[in-house]
Amino acid sequence: MMKTLQEFLEEQISEELILAVLSGSRKKEIPSRVRIRPVELKGRILYQASSTVGTKVLHENYTRKELLAYMEQALAGDYSQLQVQGSSADGSVLVSKKGKQTIKVKPHAVKKPAKILSHNRVKQYILPEGKPVPFLVDLGVMSPEGKVHVSAYDKYKQINRFLEFIEDILPRLSRDREITIVDFGCGKSYLTFAMYYFLRELRGYDVNIIGLDLKADVIENCSRLAESYGYDKLHFCQGDIAGYEGLQKVDMVVTLHACDKATDYALAKAVEWDAEVIFSVPCCQHELNSKISSELLEPVLKYGILKERMSALITDGIRANLLESKGYSTQILEFIDMEHTPKNLLIRAVKSGKEQSTDKLKKMTEALNGELTLEQLLYPRDNEKGAV
Repeated sequence: MMKTLQEFLEEQISEELILAVLSGSRKKEIPSRVRIRPVELKGRILYQASSTVGTKVLHENYTRKELLAYMEQALAGDYSQLQVQGSSADGSVLVSKKGKQTIKVKPHAVKKPAKILSHNRVKQYILPEGKPVPFLVDLGVMSPEGKVHVSAYDKYKQINRFLEFIEDILPRLSRDREITIVDFGCGKSYLTFAMYYFLRELRGYDVNIIGLDLKADVIENCSRLAESYGYDKLHFCQGDIAGYEGLQKVDMVVTLHACDKATDYALAKAVEWDAEVIFSVPCCQHELNSKISSELLEPVLKYGILKERMSALITDGIRANLLESKGYSTQILEFIDMEHTPKNLLIRAVKSGKEQSTDKLKKMTEALNGELTLEQLLYPRDNEKGAV
């Protein structure tokens, strides 16, 4: 029998809830997405709704009864989609423009419910301190007792922050088949191991992750560690991003701190594979800095440090817009605090299927002499019909 929305919510909003995400906002003045998870506050289980407005993250706590009412109201007019993850079943609600509700529930292998976080001033991490994680110990982030080394605390925060970004997009990853993820420029692979551990060990997804890097010794060490942990679907290969072949379809592409044009080649590969999700933290945006010119902006561009920073920001803005032109919904998010690293912006792109016009972008890039390698890769000059 088809469930009603009220019946669906009554079943899903329980002690088995891991995460619920409201999305598809129908009004410009409300957040585009609301993430809901259980928290413990003064001995009571409440449900915390988190949303981002501008640069601010807003939190509001609900009792179960209040949350049920809020979600019913939200799906009646404000939002068109709800994705729910539970310890024994996942579910979704889609609401058409005419108000028709499509409700689906998909049971899966029972996994232990996530520990409900205490709602206090201490930051709660996906990989909590005090619980040793083998790869974090071997990579020098944790002691064998699970204590984070002082010198590695920034790396520890970065890993957890990245996992939070992945947690946000989990409803976009299928549980019905193997998920393929490619990490371009994986380096020592802190985040590659973290992705595998989080998705496969903690969340139960069937993932196949490939880490790619130019350094043979790094690849050899990472491969040895993966084998020692029994991570049979985590592989490392030596190779160049631009020339990487061998895969027809990839679900998620990660490229963190790939230098300069390497980011462009990785993003172009992701688009070619029709990846559902892209995570990119660009680095060393030299290309635009070497050729940007504008008589209007010359009073500012004559200062080298300002030219460098403006070029980096504009470069990432152009990349985000080019991804939108290929049917992605993009966000530029703060990865970790500026005090930890100047390379602190992350481009998150999720496949939407809605291609955006590049007319305004083209006018800007022409005015700044700012055509990037990514634009040339996505819209080759010899294909006039596909040119931007």
